[in-house]
Amino acid sequence: MSWASFNVLEVMSSQKYPQKKVGYLAAIQSFRPDTEVLMLAENLLKKDLTSPTPIIIALPLTAIPHVINSSMANSLLSDLLPRLTHSQPAIRKKTIVTLYRLALVYPETLRPAWPKIKERLLDDDEDSSVTAAIVNVVCELSWRRPQDFLPLAPRLFDLLVQRENNWMAIKIIKLFATLTPLEPRLIKKLLPPLTTIIKTTPAMSLLYECINGIIQGGILEGAGGTTEGEEIARLCVGKLRSMLVVEGDPNLKYVALLAFDKIVKSHSHLVALHQDVILDCIDDADISIRMRALDLVVGMVNSDNLTTIVGKLMRQLRHAPIASAVDNPANDRSTANGVEPLADSEDEDPEEPLGPAETKYDQTPPLPEDYRIGVIRRILEMCSWETYVNITDFEWYIDVLVQLVRVCPALKATGKVGEDHIYSGGPLSSQSDISHEIGDELRNVAVRVKSVRAEAINAAQNLILLDRREQMFPAAGNGGQGVLEYSAWLVGEFSSYLNNPHGVLTSLVHPSTAQLPSNVLTIYVQAVPKVFVSLTGGQQYSWTRERKTSVSLLLARIVHFLEPLAVHPSLEVQERAVEFLDLMKLVSEAVSGQEPATTEDDYADPPLLLTQAIPSLFTGQELNPVAIGAQRKVPLPDDLDFDAPINENLHSLLQQAEHDIPAGADEDDMYYFYNQPPSAYVQPQTAADRLGSAPIEVTSYQQADEGYLDPDILAKRKAEKRERNRDDPFYIGTDHRSGTSTPIHNIIKNTNEELDVDSIPIMNLDLEGSDRALETRARTDTAKRKPRRHFEIMTDENIGSDDPISSRDSSRSDLVRPSQAKGKRSVLVVDSSGLGSLSLEDDRNSGKLDVELREAEAKALKEVERLRLEMQRASERILAKDVPEEGILVKRKKKKKPREVEVSESVEPGEVPVVKKKKKKPKESEGSTAADGETEVKPKKKNKKVREVGLEEGEAVGGS
Repeated sequence: MSWASFNVLEVMSSQKYPQKKVGYLAAIQSFRPDTEVLMLAENLLKKDLTSPTPIIIALPLTAIPHVINSSMANSLLSDLLPRLTHSQPAIRKKTIVTLYRLALVYPETLRPAWPKIKERLLDDDEDSSVTAAIVNVVCELSWRRPQDFLPLAPRLFDLLVQRENNWMAIKIIKLFATLTPLEPRLIKKLLPPLTTIIKTTPAMSLLYECINGIIQGGILEGAGGTTEGEEIARLCVGKLRSMLVVEGDPNLKYVALLAFDKIVKSHSHLVALHQDVILDCIDDADISIRMRALDLVVGMVNSDNLTTIVGKLMRQLRHAPIASAVDNPANDRSTANGVEPLADSEDEDPEEPLGPAETKYDQTPPLPEDYRIGVIRRILEMCSWETYVNITDFEWYIDVLVQLVRVCPALKATGKVGEDHIYSGGPLSSQSDISHEIGDELRNVAVRVKSVRAEAINAAQNLILLDRREQMFPAAGNGGQGVLEYSAWLVGEFSSYLNNPHGVLTSLVHPSTAQLPSNVLTIYVQAVPKVFVSLTGGQQYSWTRERKTSVSLLLARIVHFLEPLAVHPSLEVQERAVEFLDLMKLVSEAVSGQEPATTEDDYADPPLLLTQAIPSLFTGQELNPVAIGAQRKVPLPDDLDFDAPINENLHSLLQQAEHDIPAGADEDDMYYFYNQPPSAYVQPQTAADRLGSAPIEVTSYQQADEGYLDPDILAKRKAEKRERNRDDPFYIGTDHRSGTSTPIHNIIKNTNEELDVDSIPIMNLDLEGSDRALETRARTDTAKRKPRRHFEIMTDENIGSDDPISSRDSSRSDLVRPSQAKGKRSVLVVDSSGLGSLSLEDDRNSGKLDVELREAEAKALKEVERLRLEMQRASERILAKDVPEEGILVKRKKKKKPREVEVSESVEPGEVPVVKKKKKKPKESEGSTAADGETEVKPKKKNKKVREVGLEEGEAVGGS
């Protein structure tokens, strides 16, 4: 509408109010701060601001916030400030909002306006609407510089107690949330009114903001340890629980979970009491509520409820279906809006409209892959928090890690051709494959907790074995593949703990291993000689023919596996394959040259290369966890030179290697490896297995007890439970058949005679005895309860004293949630960052604007520059020889004044007038008297300047 700017300006200047109103409305819609004709409207705005009619004043007050710029703000401020004392409250309220807009555009305008705004706020007789507007403005300004508004705390407290308006109370609570960190004494003052509001208010918005202000203002932490603080904490948690149980309002659930997430940091024990309603939110159909509930359960977890929470999440992952594109509501247009058909003509009626599709809530909601990854990551975070402080049973944790591999989502290849992607041989990031984090946790437990190292190695062995591959990994996709890297490291490093080393070695050298990613294949090649040593390196057995034959066969299989890898495109795989291939060939020669024992009773020594040399390569000091900051404390050796070449003949060796390449070598494999993602390895499956496999029935994870565990693990746990409860008379075993199997029913079943009811003896019911029996049962349960096993967890090794930085780094920093500072964003479009450096306490130049101060400063700088130039010119001035330094005084001649002449009055037309000289009149004596005898005093005449007189024909020239 830039073409109509002048027309809009013309309508704005109309004297009729309806036309003026339309013009201002058009200006609000079309004008912007950079509009060219806006400078012409400045005088019109100033004129309407000074109008005596309130409805005319309201028009510019409404339009200024939309069109104001920095140049207009300084000019209009002087006209806006008098409007703060207007008789109409509506004008004062609009002026407050307009001044805030001016402060956003030009922050210096707030300093001269603040005293009058503060005066309006402190006035007890001020209208409530004006007070509410001032509170809103102060609330928006306080989060930038809250220290400037501390003197207003008494007045704000009175307004909070009066509570005339719920919205103003919300703003005041937010304002106090920024002031309490600066003045801790406000906490004790605010507790009674806030408690009263929480107990009595029926408004959910005020209730939530009150709880949120208590949390953000640090009132819970400040009042911690006191009776009042514990009371208000319990009150807040109880009110938040009531928000969660409200049905049909997901917004209340969401904000309640947000408040719970903030309060759990200081009062996690109170939040844990309401874990039942929080865990119900994990099953909510809204995915955003699920995510907030997940964030909350991570903070409220402890050693008592860890098993319950993890079991709930595991059942959800195991039994809930995977979301697909069909399940996405955004792809179904009928779920959002119904179909409303129209009639073809006036005589026809429209057909029956098709309403929105009904949402089926009886089915388990599908889980997207991002949500599954988030759930797995939070399970690992809860269990490994503060180096496993909440875990009391590490065997259970190992079972959970193994089960998490089964529910890993399929890995998606996002890399492009020519770029590094997940199949290029580099390590997978945690965001691309969650199984890497699972494997890292399994390795961390095996290294840190020695008492369960055998169980951890057994779990890694089951993941490596090919015959367990279908049971341990997802049925479809390549999910969980990253855990193989860590499992191979465990079976190689702790090969002495393996109970099936032959099966592990067979799985490591299987032909399908070559199709694994290069980072996994590297660890596989590294683990092969370690497992081989654990099988064949024993000296206590004699070197028999059977042993020689088995070792030779193992060596042949290893050599056959390593030979193709010697030319692998990955340098890491190629380097290890070449080294171990040569080593295995040496061992093969030593084995073939060592003669076995002739008889069974004789003892023959095995080859020393097999029993001593190779095992010494992999034995030494035990690997322990090392702190992250310990590497920085290792001193550098004095003789270390990074510039010295490792090998002087490196260049010649590389040239020789290039000449040794066969002429017919094919380079397509190398290009294929680094540029094309290989297809994921899929275990071959016969047609009979496919036909015989029954479809998996998806059951509800809400009804399962321990469905997230494997059948063998469940059988072991049930056997332990039966053993504990075998002698318990109050426990009914599951081995008995269900039904009526009591002794009285057995008598009835075995005999055909009718039972005489009257002959049944009646016994007295001893209530005290029953109470004693219950106590005895409780003591029996306590005595038979499985004792808690003590686990010793290794800490990170460090050098020297643990400084705060290194000790913090040594903890699980990869699983610690970083504290993210959430910056507030202004509601208005204009950036308010300029108000952060504006101080309202500086009264030194409170009456001047920043523009005036800058102009005065520029003027002073110009004066200083002028004086400097004068001094420079004086020092560079050239003086004559015989002239003194102070110079010669030169007198200036005065100009002669023109004489005054008189023109004769009798001049004929056409003649030149004769100029007569004016005669000097003698001065009269002061004592001269007039003819009438009185003394005459003449006033002193002023000298008149000579002026030129124009003469025309027919006119007489008058003399003076």
